[in-house]
Order: sequence, then structure tokens, then C-alpha cells
Amino acid sequence: MNNKLYVGNLSYDTTEQDLRELFGQSGNIRSVTIPNDRMTGQPRGFAFVEMETPAEALVAIKACNGKELGGREIKVNEARPPEARTGSFGGRDNRSGDRGGRSNRRF
Repeated sequence: MNNKLYVGNLSYDTTEQDLRELFGQSGNIRSVTIPNDRMTGQPRGFAFVEMETPAEALVAIKACNGKELGGREIKVNEARPPEARTGSFGGRDNRSGDRGGRSNRRF
């Protein structure tokens, strides 16, 4: 078990302080991160809480999963490493180097 927890189904109004108060009851907190949307700057509805030890992380999962925070039932579990991204920009496989514009070649 690692120390980092994923906290989902958060209200967009949830603050770092709210999370520190809730998870602090389960042990020492190393860090709290609430990611924001790149385009809007608004919170994305989830967070990562890193506890001091794996034992404290396990206690926090048991104590906080399903708790109400900001009017919502939160989901807490062990954070997984991000999956490697593959493919090209634009959602299509562009191995030929063609940028997708009109070709000047005549056939």
C-alpha cells in the first residue's frame, strides 16, 4: 500500500482545509492536491491526499470512504500511478507526417 490516496466525487467548493480537517483525524498528512481544469481553472471534482505512512493511509480509507463532505458522498481509495499516454495529437494516428491539410500533389 502506498501513502497517496485518491479522493473522488468532491464538491467543486471543497477546499484544501476541508480535506485536511477530515483526513487529519486519521493521521498525519504530508500533502493535499486539488487539480484544476486547464481551460477553466475550476476544480475537477477530485483530489489527492498523501498521508505520512501506509498504515495511516489505510486508516483514512476506512474512516473517510463514503463520508459526506460538502453535501456529497466521497470515494476514497489508494491512488494509482497515471497511465502512459499513447497516440498522437488530434486523436488520429498520423505516422505519415501529413498535417491533415490539403495536398498540393496532383495524381
